[in-house]
Amino acid sequence: MHQLNGGDVDSLIQPRIAAAPRSAYFVSDSTGVTAETLGNALLANFPGIGFQRHTVPFVDTVAGAQNVVRDVRAAAAAGLAPIVFATVKSAQIFSEIDSSGAVVIDLLGGHLRELEAALGSSASEQLGQFHGVGDIEKYFARMRAVEYAIEHDDGQSMRALDLADVIIVAPSRCGKTPTTMYLALQYGLLVANYPLTDDDFPSDGLPRTVSPYLGRCFGLTTTPLRLSQVRHERRPNSTYSSLAQCTLELRRAEDLYRRNRVPFLNSSTKSVEEMSAVIMQSMRLRS
Repeated sequence: MHQLNGGDVDSLIQPRIAAAPRSAYFVSDSTGVTAETLGNALLANFPGIGFQRHTVPFVDTVAGAQNVVRDVRAAAAAGLAPIVFATVKSAQIFSEIDSSGAVVIDLLGGHLRELEAALGSSASEQLGQFHGVGDIEKYFARMRAVEYAIEHDDGQSMRALDLADVIIVAPSRCGKTPTTMYLALQYGLLVANYPLTDDDFPSDGLPRTVSPYLGRCFGLTTTPLRLSQVRHERRPNSTYSSLAQCTLELRRAEDLYRRNRVPFLNSSTKSVEEMSAVIMQSMRLRS
């Protein structure tokens, strides 16, 4: 029998040290939504790298930019140079951020210069124009959509289902609520969602509540293992979260979608943004 020496034992019991996550900053002179959206879309192309994300909105003064620079330099001292995604119009404020020594990615500058050349006009440095209310009707439409989504979350209300642009149908914890809220807030769509439960089976058709609106229904599914993991966080060691129960519910749901020709997608590897885009394209919805 092979006898382990001290070095062999140490190599077995010492855990591998994972690489520390790299700091990523989303810096904006407004709310930071654009910086986050574009920055995260770029970072998503590097799934093997961990990032510690920081959003810093309303950096609209040189003093504010200097505070960001101090934080970024402190993060750099602890590891690799941070990545900074910036949506800052002021050249003076951006220059301050660019002096941080980080990898600074200007998400607006290059494109603004291209537009200036194409339009023969200088871009305004007035802050917050992209995120201004602008079209007040569109703003209120989104707020109404959010109220509708909250009222109709998880099948809580059947009132005015005929007004829904889409009804998301899925077993519990498949991503109905975040997708519903994203479609409402981002696009102003009226979205309801309905949870499939044991009571909805073994019927061949959709649940009676939503069956009159078959053409507006869209299904979500996931993998049994992923669903079990998510449910364990809510109700550990329960029948609800068991792998067998999750497998059964997902199989029944997918059979239901196919029988009734309800379009559906697997949410296990998709972001809310991706799912929303697929739903809008599949249902031919426009904001």
